[in-house]
Amino acid sequence: MDIDYFFKPKAIAVIGASNDPLKLGYEVFKNLKKYKDGKVYPVNVKDEVVQGVKAYKNVKDIPDEVDLAIIVVPKRFVKQTLIDCGEKGVKGAVIITAGFGETGEEGKKEERELVEIAHRYGMRLIGPNCVGVMNTHNDMNATFIMDARKGDIAFVSQSGALGAGIVYKTVKEGIGFSKFVSVGNMADLDFAELMEYLADTEEDKAIALYIEGIKDGRKFIEVAKRVTK
Repeated sequence: MDIDYFFKPKAIAVIGASNDPLKLGYEVFKNLKKYKDGKVYPVNVKDEVVQGVKAYKNVKDIPDEVDLAIIVVPKRFVKQTLIDCGEKGVKGAVIITAGFGETGEEGKKEERELVEIAHRYGMRLIGPNCVGVMNTHNDMNATFIMDARKGDIAFVSQSGALGAGIVYKTVKEGIGFSKFVSVGNMADLDFAELMEYLADTEEDKAIALYIEGIKDGRKFIEVAKRVTK
């Protein structure tokens, strides 16, 4: 299963990138400015320059192809943002914005709509309600938390707060991660698919999971059996 575009994208759009240090979009873009394997474009409807970089009003205005979109906009704009990403040909989107499936039935319905939109355009999703993703081997930190140390353990966490806490603790203890994935509500990509991907990479020697719930137990057990070998 090839979802390289989440971890080795040639171009990333941060939709909701901000100049306001109190906003998550500020931290995400600040962290991604260090990414060395591709270009990072800020998207902001108001500001023409974000953190010294030329910004675009819409992901569709970016002159380059975009593999990965990090979505940090208020909830009411997420659906249209995802449609814009689909029309742009974005392959993967990480939705950091919260307020979906974790809030109850209405939120779950809206979350299913997001997945339908994504799949209509052949796009995959991580999140919503997540911290983001990290690949320490190419300095890609598409989250709003500090950089993890470089290592060979891939860590996938359902809880953003606990995942962040573990990243901070491992930095202090000198333990390294190869990748960190905060899956949030797991509306689309789940543990099983991420395990399949991580099992086939060079840099991920072990996979650690923090699980709160599994949607498809049988699929998870089957994949875990194969992957743990």
